[in-house]
Amino acid sequence: MTTEPLGRANAWAWRAAFPSWFAISSARRSAYLGSMKQDASPPNLDTLLAEIRACRLCLEAPLTRPLPHEPRPVVQAAGSARLCICGQAPGTRVHATGLPFNDPSGDRLRDWLELDRETFYDESRVAIIPMGFCFPGHDAKGGDLPPRRECAATWHDRLFQALPGIELVLAIGQYAQAYHLGAARRRTLTETVADWRTIMSADRHPRVLPLPHPSWRNNTWLRRNAWFEAELLPVLREEVALLVE
Repeated sequence: MTTEPLGRANAWAWRAAFPSWFAISSARRSAYLGSMKQDASPPNLDTLLAEIRACRLCLEAPLTRPLPHEPRPVVQAAGSARLCICGQAPGTRVHATGLPFNDPSGDRLRDWLELDRETFYDESRVAIIPMGFCFPGHDAKGGDLPPRRECAATWHDRLFQALPGIELVLAIGQYAQAYHLGAARRRTLTETVADWRTIMSADRHPRVLPLPHPSWRNNTWLRRNAWFEAELLPVLREEVALLVE
């Protein structure tokens, strides 16, 4: 079974899936990170989390337009966590509170997982690592913009290296699925989630289970794909119960 960090192992497929989204130069990262220690040894999780929570890369050295507001990176992790939830990026309510999935989407996700808020927010049992740590802002139609490119390229490989105890990643949405599945991601999100049995049983560590986003915007998708609640959710709940016990 491979123990290669997922992002590093699938970097070629990840870049191929979202070439413009992922692209970031080493020179730009190095210039921003400056005095932060970069070496070949496994990263210290506490140090890395402190650096992420203090990150201002998308405001002070952005790839495109600067973040339109003050950064507020949102991440939850501890070395003892065996379950990792990897979504897209915080929304406005999460940005305001600093608490991941502290919104109606989070309520639905906790229902899917059959977890109460106390367990869900227990970092010793559940890691929450979005593809973008900060709220990216709104597009012209009022929807959330995609996760900022800077986050995954700068932080994610090292963060998952520092979390070897993670046994299952819940990859929510296309960006998380592209990063954690690489070439194993199917043509569409629906095809990827529909093939969840094959994906979850693949020879990789940690295992990955693809999910749709729990947003109300996906109500139609959920109605059209009744197999999700009938077949996938019971397995998801069983896996989660074992990992957080």
